[in-house]
Amino acid sequence: MEVIKLSDTLTVSRIVHGHWRLLDWNLSPQELLTLTQNAIELGITTFDHADIYGNYSCEEAFGKALTLNKSLRNTLQLVTKCGIKLATDKFPERKVKFYDYSADYIINSVNNSLKNFNTDYIDLLLLHRPAPFFNPEEVAIAFSTLQKEGKVLNFGVSNFNPHQYDLLNSVLDVPLVTNQVELSPYNLEHFHNGNIDFFIEKHIKPMAWSPLAGGKLINPSDEKSNRIYNCLKTIAEELNIENLETVVYSWLLKHPATIIPIVGTQHLSRLALAVNSLSLDMSLEQWYRIYIASEGKDLP
Repeated sequence: MEVIKLSDTLTVSRIVHGHWRLLDWNLSPQELLTLTQNAIELGITTFDHADIYGNYSCEEAFGKALTLNKSLRNTLQLVTKCGIKLATDKFPERKVKFYDYSADYIINSVNNSLKNFNTDYIDLLLLHRPAPFFNPEEVAIAFSTLQKEGKVLNFGVSNFNPHQYDLLNSVLDVPLVTNQVELSPYNLEHFHNGNIDFFIEKHIKPMAWSPLAGGKLINPSDEKSNRIYNCLKTIAEELNIENLETVVYSWLLKHPATIIPIVGTQHLSRLALAVNSLSLDMSLEQWYRIYIASEGKDLP
């Protein structure tokens, strides 16, 4: 498995296992541990979480699995996010969902995550979404405190645009190491808003969430996804590949921005498809055919 160095203290697997839907998998702690061990055997050592996933329950579920084999912690990288306050039954006092990036909230959120994971440190903490009410100085205080205490080794963001990324980076003692964004042949937003160019310019290795566009690329449900699906199917035949997922991941992996796909599945066979995409040799023209199918028009 190819690995990507994000900092002196963080190297991640090129394919990341996403746990947004972990509770939907209905796995026992032992079954989740087995899945995790099997993923690591495939070379997938990085696991993506957020405090709010599963109504604030996914981190704890993964932590229970890790306690069954405590030595496993040293072989994997934990990624989690914070900053979103959900209005749920767990917090009935909240009237709406909103964002909180105060130093106290970030620090408390990390402490909760550490407890949930049954670990002493988080490899990578991300701010979950950009916020209209945002004080970067507060974030800097939290990041500095957490790093000095050894609770978080690296920091990044999710869904930030270039200006938002630079704004936060300008006040930090240690630079951000990644930006996790929605990116797939269906969603080309970050090709249009300057983020892809920014990633290459600043040597930022982005993580891509929802690389299959919520399944639309495999089970098309609108005109756009049907266009892309038909293109993927044709290219899969040209490459003698049976599964379209492998073609999608190969499209992401080929790009010089060094995109790191996050694959959210409980099925080991589907994780293997993502790993297999690392050895697929897609041509530049095939890459552009998929891009053009998404745009629905020829290049200028």
